[in-house]
Amino acid sequence: MDGHLVHRCRSNFEIASTPFSASAFLRFRQMAKKVDIVHYHFPYPFADVLHLTSQLKKPTLITYHSDIIKQKHLLKLYLPLKQRFLNSVDHIVATSPNYLASSNVLSRLRHKTTVIPLGLDKATYSKACTEKLNFWRNRFGSRFFLFIGVVRYYKGLHILVEAARNSNYPIVILGAGPVEAELKAQAAKLGVNNIHFLGFLPDEDKVALLELCYAVVFPSHLRSEAFGISLLEGAMYGKPIISSEIGTGTTYINIDKETGIVVPPSEPAALRKAMDYLWDNPDEAKAMGQRAEARYWRFFTAEQMAQSYVALYKKLLDRC
Repeated sequence: MDGHLVHRCRSNFEIASTPFSASAFLRFRQMAKKVDIVHYHFPYPFADVLHLTSQLKKPTLITYHSDIIKQKHLLKLYLPLKQRFLNSVDHIVATSPNYLASSNVLSRLRHKTTVIPLGLDKATYSKACTEKLNFWRNRFGSRFFLFIGVVRYYKGLHILVEAARNSNYPIVILGAGPVEAELKAQAAKLGVNNIHFLGFLPDEDKVALLELCYAVVFPSHLRSEAFGISLLEGAMYGKPIISSEIGTGTTYINIDKETGIVVPPSEPAALRKAMDYLWDNPDEAKAMGQRAEARYWRFFTAEQMAQSYVALYKKLLDRC
């Protein structure tokens, strides 16, 4: 797949959106014998089970993407397994210093945790064709706010709808998801007619909208939003960005009053004030966008991420 070798195992059942596979146990042990390092991604409880039952004698590390936020009741049952898994691996990678500082789980594991931010390779993004640019420019004009992402409960889009009341600038939501119908109903109830729900669109449309938009708005209000890839995409395309302070990677990407504006979570008035400020101050918005792009190139390229992981892999192997 895309130049990478992928091994598939049949899923037998799921618990809390986590697939479990009986055939994976043997396959994992066979593959682990052939490699130098085993690299897990957390949270994925089935990986904990694979690791602990396989009794590996290889260096291991975890990329720790997020605390478990929503499944509080199941978390109580999972906690002993999780703690044993995290204690047993050799190293942990957090994706931002903000998340490392705010995670109660990582706080007791700082001695073996480092930060390697997620990165993007702009060269893999195709340039928008003239036809697409003209189509979206004709529809929304040359100035509009853009949100990109799956329409989930923690994205804070209900806050954006509330903030948009009585505003007149176009707001474009690119993405689909489980709360999309609720948001459309909320917008209709509040008489908000300047939010445009596009649903899911191909990458060439996403790139065109990123190139054209005035600013990226990202109102996620819960820690389930651990990093914010689409926020980083906005920075990569030189756009000023608006996000909420939730103690995660969003505020590592977006530095308040430097690359955009950071607002308190779940406060529509604060979000509206930030959007109004950028709209009314185009020179400052442009300067913030330029600084956002410079920050992307300094900290968040895929090449930097890869080099950091290679260095960590070598360090782990040298210990053996």
